[in-house]
Amino acid sequence: MTADAMDQTSEASPPVSMFMSIVQEIFYSPMNLALVAIIAFLVYKIIKDRIEVPSVGSQKPPEPELPKLRRDFTVAELRQYDGTGPDGRVLIAVNGNVFDVTRGKRFYGPGGPYASFAGRDASRNLATFSVATNDKDEYDDLSDLTAMEMDSVLEWEMQFKEKYDLVGKLLRKGEQPTNYEDEEEDTDKDSKANDVAAASNESKDNATPVAGDETIRKRNTTSTTEEVK
Repeated sequence: MTADAMDQTSEASPPVSMFMSIVQEIFYSPMNLALVAIIAFLVYKIIKDRIEVPSVGSQKPPEPELPKLRRDFTVAELRQYDGTGPDGRVLIAVNGNVFDVTRGKRFYGPGGPYASFAGRDASRNLATFSVATNDKDEYDDLSDLTAMEMDSVLEWEMQFKEKYDLVGKLLRKGEQPTNYEDEEEDTDKDSKANDVAAASNESKDNATPVAGDETIRKRNTTSTTEEVK
């Protein structure tokens, strides 16, 4: 063997020997073997979860949409809508208004991070950043809150109005509920009146071109007669 070949062999042997020493270290140490097995299992789970497509049977069916609710509530009546009822409806009051937050049940329903708000007036909780359950049996007028805390309540109220359906009002002691059936009847009447007006305008728009065409025909006839003369 030449000197150059010996030099090449000596240069290649350190990486090989280092690799073998690492392999031996892994396979001859029970702790290292356990770590390698755990890493391999975790890599397998990650790849499997990314590739695997859930079957139709494993998908959770969507919950049926509840009919819209329109009425006022006392504090005691509101307690019944904490998500544990037969229909699972969740209502929350903010600054005297009651909102249907059922579609946000994962936050406000049973087991959610804000389940303590469900079926209650959450105004004070939102103002003070508290998730403690509000068990007051009387209407909370929030008169003792600071200006900054009331600003926070108003901001939350605007967010709830944008995201959830307004159901009605939270009633003070002795306050009479609003009859929303009359409001719905008025809305229906206005809607029908708007439909009639739209239909009438459409009919006029359709009739206008006809009159215009007739005028054009008369002008063309007159022009032709004059040319003949």
